Amino acid sequence: MKFSVPDMSCGHCKAAIEKAVLGAEPNAALSFDMEARNVEIQSAMPLAHIQAILGKAGYPAEAL
Repeated sequence: MKFSVPDMSCGHCKAAIEKAVLGAEPNAALSFDMEARNVEIQSAMPLAHIQAILGKAGYPAEAL
């Protein structure tokens, strides 16, 4: 699943997103495109659940 995360702009943002997602599912795989402000997440969690996790971490995301 790929998400647009407009508020993601630095390494701190990346770390916060990783911590939030991996805290919910330690086996998730994340790939970041910081320039495009996109993150690809491979996870067994439903899309809506991942969006809720990102939003709660302070990074509202839109599925691409």
